[in-house]
Amino acid sequence: MRTDWKTEWKPLAVIAVVFLLCFYVPVERLPFQNAPAEALHLVREYARLHVLTCLVPAFFIAGAISVFVSRAAVIKYFGPRANKLLAYGVASVSGTILAVCSCTVLPLFAGIYTMGAGIGPATAFLYSGPAINVLAIILTARVLGLELGVARAVGAVLFGIVAGLLMQLIFRRSEVARANPQMVLPDEGEPRPLWQNAVYFALLVAILVFANWGSSGIKGAWEVVYAYKWWLTGMAALLLGVALAQWLQLAWWKVSAVAGAVTILAAVFPGHPLVAFSAAVIGLALITSLSEGEPAAWFSASWGFAKQITPLLFIGVLVAGALLGRPGHEGLVPSRWITSAVGGNSLGANLFASVAGALMYFATLTEVPILQGLIGSGMGKGPALALLLAGPALSLPSMLVIRSVMGTRKMLVFVMLVVVMAAGAGYIYGAAF
Repeated sequence: MRTDWKTEWKPLAVIAVVFLLCFYVPVERLPFQNAPAEALHLVREYARLHVLTCLVPAFFIAGAISVFVSRAAVIKYFGPRANKLLAYGVASVSGTILAVCSCTVLPLFAGIYTMGAGIGPATAFLYSGPAINVLAIILTARVLGLELGVARAVGAVLFGIVAGLLMQLIFRRSEVARANPQMVLPDEGEPRPLWQNAVYFALLVAILVFANWGSSGIKGAWEVVYAYKWWLTGMAALLLGVALAQWLQLAWWKVSAVAGAVTILAAVFPGHPLVAFSAAVIGLALITSLSEGEPAAWFSASWGFAKQITPLLFIGVLVAGALLGRPGHEGLVPSRWITSAVGGNSLGANLFASVAGALMYFATLTEVPILQGLIGSGMGKGPALALLLAGPALSLPSMLVIRSVMGTRKMLVFVMLVVVMAAGAGYIYGAAF
């Protein structure tokens, strides 16, 4: 029987391309050997610097949103029919308080979105949370120039609002369908006064912020806070323990036992604050998970977010490390390719910088020294802004989590909006300056 090449040419073409790639692949010239090591290095760095102090508090905050804030309240202030000025205004400036990276904001985003927040305010919060980091903007202005720092701050606020409004517009039909069942939800009221919830969340956020407070190298109040960051974290944790016993009815002896153990470990290991911090996390998990009522529900919700998000983040960090490496280290994609592609101020250079920034993982504040090196190697001002607007707000790990929360289509549209807006802003800025 004769071979029908009308149907068989495609398999042949695939085999031929794979064979040629295998035959001619320049192993000696490509950094294949570095990729596995860079992937593991980045995962280790992520685990050491971000999981305990960033992700774990964020999981507890997300769980608290699910348990201690009524769905009716979330829908009222952030739902599809909420006051637009209030919803988008709060969401677009949230990063000035949180100062988190693109991965840490994910549990918080998942918490408010699953509780009924509209896709517009939720994605505005998702973008602005890591993008409007006050210290990062100050460092940008100090190291890279005042006009770039101002452009980053203004662009981040505007992007959060515009991205949210466009997401709401594009998915208005699905949002209406999602909002209709919410309209019949009864307002069950809050189990405690609003001010208690406000204090409770403020203490959780204080622990997250102070535990991750970084040094800027700039003398002033910021460095004073950095010098006493663990004292401030401990004070917030102590007040949180009082709130847990007083308002959540956790047994005083349990809270006191955890506080005592943490204090002893802090005294025994004064140069290793993560030891005491880890003990506090374990103690909080134990006393809430072994309790009844709201504390148990809080731990269960927090653990649910951790199970959903953590594996995806580590997979994403592994892939990002293998592809792009760490600052100063090569992955599969040589850094010289990136440097050569972002010179000048063409649309292509801005788009490439925006896409590269969206895929890379930036730990908090690391984007500034990375850009400083790229600008020194010939990167244009426009592409620099494009990377600043797309990079801190997105990463390959965060994309995987966003997809698991709101679906592939919405994730792709959100990423595309951020990439296109960042590239356009970079092109305009580069032409103006």
